[in-house]
Amino acid sequence: MMQMKTFLLFLILLFGGFSFGQTGGFNSFGLLDLSYSARSVGLAGDFISVMDNDINMGIANPSLLNAKMQKDISFSTSFLAGGINYGTLAYGFGTKNLGTIAGYIKYVSYGKMTRTNEAGIAEGTFSPIEMIVGGSIGKQMNKRISIGANLNVLYSQLETYSSIGASVDFAGTFYNEEENFLVTVLAKNIGYQFKSYNNNKRALLPVEVQAATSYKLKHAPFRFTLLAHHLTTWDITYSNPNDKPTKDPLTGELVPVKSASFFEKFAQHLTYQLEVLVSKNIDLRVGFDYHRRKELALEQRPGLAGFAFGLGLHFNKFSLDYGFTVYSRAGFNNMITLSTDLGKWKK
Repeated sequence: MMQMKTFLLFLILLFGGFSFGQTGGFNSFGLLDLSYSARSVGLAGDFISVMDNDINMGIANPSLLNAKMQKDISFSTSFLAGGINYGTLAYGFGTKNLGTIAGYIKYVSYGKMTRTNEAGIAEGTFSPIEMIVGGSIGKQMNKRISIGANLNVLYSQLETYSSIGASVDFAGTFYNEEENFLVTVLAKNIGYQFKSYNNNKRALLPVEVQAATSYKLKHAPFRFTLLAHHLTTWDITYSNPNDKPTKDPLTGELVPVKSASFFEKFAQHLTYQLEVLVSKNIDLRVGFDYHRRKELALEQRPGLAGFAFGLGLHFNKFSLDYGFTVYSRAGFNNMITLSTDLGKWKK
């Protein structure tokens, strides 16, 4: 009980320090919000709530870093339309007193683009790229409570324009291993743009607070996760500025533009994630992000927008993960992650 009270106090202090928030469209370094592992992509993104040996979990949520991730190396890559490719390389190692530490590089390559002048005449090509170089540290405070932090150096090069920034993430986790129950909170992307593209007005970073809980059934191979995102901004629904009040043809009265209800605003904060642990070697995954579906689904043909699916294959010395996210009928994302424990190769 005392451990749970301590963790709740940590949550209150963390939320109290970040009583603001922004959604998309107003921030720099949007690559901070990408999902950089196939496991996360296959669960609709922002998967931050499982304590195991996956180094990518420790990168996404540093309070999940633990001794099982030492000497674990992982590479993820995703190929999008237009020659765009993004991914990450991560490695974990341990220390005697500080806890578990990890280093990583995240990148987004936008492929080759044509450079033109004011008249539209081609003058060659350029290759925009953005990168995050970071480090994570996580420490077990006692049997059930752990904390962690990330430090990121941010760089963006778009043709002759460049931007530099830095950000930090803070996280805390309560984990009851006997009950297979976990609660975590993450405040991420807290930072500053030191150099803007035009050395003029600096943009904000996409600060966000998330909370998640997961539970693995004792006698069935199902792990359920509920993620709440954008917790410092209540209304994240989209309102079309072109919508206008209409006139009722019978009464002639103006009918105001319909606004989102309380339940609609609440629902858009939630992402549902399920892992099916078929065997020691096979995991199946499915996720659903309602907010993404409402933002990106085609109105007449929504299809599977917002859904994601994944597969994990675990062999003796390495793991291979695949994730597939549906943005809309017009767009989707595939990602592959290859991970291994270098310590196993020495045996």
